[in-house]
Formats: sequence, C-alpha cells, structure tokens
Amino acid sequence: MKFIHFRPMAPSQQAKSPKTVRGLLTGLAVGACLLATVPSAEAQAPAQPAAPQAAAPKAAPQVAAPQAVPGFWDPRRRPERPDLSRLTVIRFLTETDYPPFNYTGADGNPAGFNVDLARALCDEIKVSCTVQMRRFETLVDALTSNRGDAIIASMAVSPQLRARVDFTDPYYRVPARFVSRRDAVMPEIRPEYLEGKKVGVIAGSAHEAYLKAMFTDAELHGYPNDEALRAALRKGEVDFIFGDAISLAFWINGTDSGDCCAFSGGPFVESRFFGEGIGIAVRKGNDVLRQALNWALFRVWEKGRYTDLWLRYFSVSPF
Repeated sequence: MKFIHFRPMAPSQQAKSPKTVRGLLTGLAVGACLLATVPSAEAQAPAQPAAPQAAAPKAAPQVAAPQAVPGFWDPRRRPERPDLSRLTVIRFLTETDYPPFNYTGADGNPAGFNVDLARALCDEIKVSCTVQMRRFETLVDALTSNRGDAIIASMAVSPQLRARVDFTDPYYRVPARFVSRRDAVMPEIRPEYLEGKKVGVIAGSAHEAYLKAMFTDAELHGYPNDEALRAALRKGEVDFIFGDAISLAFWINGTDSGDCCAFSGGPFVESRFFGEGIGIAVRKGNDVLRQALNWALFRVWEKGRYTDLWLRYFSVSPF
C-alpha cells in the first residue's frame, strides 16, 4: 500500500486561470448539469451554424471550441456551510490502478483526477488529509473497519453498496455515447435517425438493454468485448458503436483507434440504465463528513477548480 499526506495549500500555491475562461467553462458545467436532467433520447441539440462575420483585413486565428465539462450541482441550491469543527483529518482511500482517475505517479505517490479532487476538497474544508491506495475490491471492507474515512475511487453508487456505506452527491457520471467513423459523424442522434443502421454494442450490457428499449428500429450487433466492438467499427462492419463514453473518449484520442472515429450526437445519462453516478463513500451514519464533502464539492465546482481538473485529465470530453 502507498500513502500520500498533504495539507491545505496556501492561496499562493493554488492553481489559477483567467477569470474569463473560468467563467465560460463553469457555464458549460452548468449546461452539462441541466443536460443530465433531460430524458436521454432528447438530451442533445444539433450544432448551430455560426453567424456570418464581416470581412477583416487579416484572418482571425482559429480558437478551439471549449470542451463540455460535466457538473451536477445546481447554483440555485447552494448548500449551507456545515459545522466543520469536528473534522481534524480525512483519511481517503483510493484504487491502485485506474488511470487517469487513480494511479501511481512518477514519484511513487498516489496521483490522478480523484487524488487531485480529494486535495481540493481538503483545501476547502481546511483539514489535513491522507490518501491510501488499495485494491478496489478491498476498499469497502477497509472503510467499514475504520481503516479510512472516505473512498474516492470512481465508485458507482448502487443499491447494493448503499446497504453498506453512505454516499455523497455524485461528482461525475459515466454517460453512454455513439461513435461513428469520422466521415459519417452526426451532430444529433435520435431513434428515428438510426432506422436500419447497424449498431454495435457489448452483448448483455446495460448499453444493449438501452438500445433494445429505445432504438427499436436499429439493427443491433452484439460483441463479446470492447476490442471486438471497436474493430467492427474500424472495419466498417457496423455504422455506429454504443458504449461507455469515458473509455470511448480515450480510445478515440489514442493510437489504437488510428484516428478513424469520433463521437456522434451527445451523451445519454438515463439513470435507470446507466446508474446514479459516481460518489464518495463514507461509513454508514457519518453525516458530518458526508455533508462536509457535499459542501466542499459544490464550492470546488463553483470556484472553477473542478473544471480545471477535468480539462487537465480529459483531452476528449465524454460529454
């Protein structure tokens, strides 16, 4: 097991970004938050053409479109600051190997999106924290036996886990998305658009169940694993594939895809099929810590630090 200990950073040590950029990205986060509440088959909007611009003496430099950043906090429902005086230290538990969320850094210490988010939460609560890396399957037992105070390890909220631990509000979701070859990208996907289209999906998965329920006119092709599914799209055996958008985002941006493919349409986040989201687990009844973490999560998002972290770790957004 590896540990990392850190204390709240002084204001001069915290990462800074231009206020205008941060404001824009936080706005995108609000948009993604609202998107998560829309029925999934309607949670997309076609791209709008840019308004024509007057001719200029010199061509303006092209600026990449801002990336969508997920956010599941409603700015109109600001949580009250809880009593934090009873918190003196938070012992976080995380997984050993699930990059970019959790992994061992070059210096041998825990690193990744979850670790950096834990650090930001500790800064906000103004307490010292430790992070301990363990195998994923041992995390809940370690928490319930008081070998840690909170699990931040991309743990999906489920009824089975709720019977053993309590969860904070979700700090991200794992959306589902369609991927097509780059020459056949569609800005919007609705069930009627895929009538007669060949769509690949992992057989027996929640993604297959969703397609069978919502995309009844598509021609579904089941595959045993991600490798076979993605190969089918590269070879043109199917028109689209549908699956976990986070793993698909890394595949699209990686060498294995051969730059063949891109997302089509927007994210699908129907909780009945794709879960309640990813939360931080605490011991049953530990409402002091759970409420403190919920408050800190909102503050980190509101200040733009969550957006900074997301953009640092995800070059192709799954949203």
